[in-house]
Amino acid sequence: MLKNIGFIGLGIMGKPMAKNLIQAGYPLFVYDIVKPAVEELASLGATACATIADVTAACDTIVTMLPNSPHVKTVVLGAGGVAESARPGTLVVDMSSIAPMASQEIKAELVKKNIRMIDAPVSGGEPKAIDGSLAIMVGGDQADYDEAKPLFDILGATSVLVGDIGSGNTCKLTNQIIVALNIAALSEGLLLAKMAGTDPQKVFDAIKGGLAGSTVMNAKAPMILAGNFKPGFKVDLHIKDLANALDTAAITGTPLLLTAAAMQMLQYLHRTGDGQSDHSAIVKFYENMADTEVRNAN
Repeated sequence: MLKNIGFIGLGIMGKPMAKNLIQAGYPLFVYDIVKPAVEELASLGATACATIADVTAACDTIVTMLPNSPHVKTVVLGAGGVAESARPGTLVVDMSSIAPMASQEIKAELVKKNIRMIDAPVSGGEPKAIDGSLAIMVGGDQADYDEAKPLFDILGATSVLVGDIGSGNTCKLTNQIIVALNIAALSEGLLLAKMAGTDPQKVFDAIKGGLAGSTVMNAKAPMILAGNFKPGFKVDLHIKDLANALDTAAITGTPLLLTAAAMQMLQYLHRTGDGQSDHSAIVKFYENMADTEVRNAN
């Protein structure tokens, strides 16, 4: 018999992930400060909870999917949070993308109450959250990973235990650096094609099967060429991830020159009204510099 699972955080990623767990037959107890999201999940069979304590009373495994480190700290360690009411032995599976050091700090506090924790951020954006094909990067103990793996098998196409607590988020920051720089390089390349008089669509068709081809290119080039910036992953969320990467780099002494440049592009988009656009809007930074539009090229 499937055990009760708590799910806290029903945003752009959390809601479809929770839906997939319901469809897989898990009894789900959900909480979010946005009540319509809770009501939507309840209409699909989840149990709506009015407080975090209601979640912990029913569940020994609690998934959190929240925007950033302060939100996770509040939900887990704050007044009325998980640490106050969860039973000893409860497993917290934090699937938020936060700073690695924050994961370590949160777990250190939970250990004092005999509550377990793994960090398990995801990659793939809303489309892969919807179809259950996320890439899941995990930090924590092997036994805790093994316990959570049936959930990961529903939510993702892959899950890898990378190392100790915080390693999952370190891996996610690495992923986010590479994704941002891929989009920036793609934007530069397509802009060069356009300004040199070559059809960017045909350039994409020619190179996507070669060494430059990537999952990022295949996902983002069609959006750029169509001028479709409906968010699968928002600029403002990528800013948050790169801020965590740069903060971690400052602590560890890691040089991140290209990441800093990508951050400036994203900050430009935020300032010019594209904070809620898909991160493929990085092309707009280049279009503005060149006064040339890559989009809608045929």
